[in-house]
Amino acid sequence: MADQPDDDDVDLGISLETVATVVDLARAIQGKEETEPEQLSEDENSEAALLQDNPDDITDDALLLFINELNDDEQAALIALAWTGRGDYGPEDWAEAVRLAAERNEGHDAGTYLMNMDMLGDLLAEGVAAFGLSIEDVER
Repeated sequence: MADQPDDDDVDLGISLETVATVVDLARAIQGKEETEPEQLSEDENSEAALLQDNPDDITDDALLLFINELNDDEQAALIALAWTGRGDYGPEDWAEAVRLAAERNEGHDAGTYLMNMDMLGDLLAEGVAAFGLSIEDVER
């Protein structure tokens, strides 16, 4: 059996800061709901009001642009991390997951693909956690 790399030796092909940014943006977007105006109370601090989309909020376009501005290797790493977080691959399969993610991403839109995943932020955080790392420890 091959030796597992130490946590310090893990090369995800993307910085944890970049992954943390995508996690934060994805969670901010996915935490919002479309709320009908009649569901809102007069209290602007009500749960319904806080979950309503606001023009100043982070948009899908901001996340899409951020992901699509990453280089191909970083995009493949993000896809592979999401697959790992979903349980499709384990840390021991990392090289294969990244290779397949790069193949999948050729000529496609990584941002749209990732944003169509339910709970993208959580999947990426779980993918990072599979390597014994934590998104929550990354300074922002």
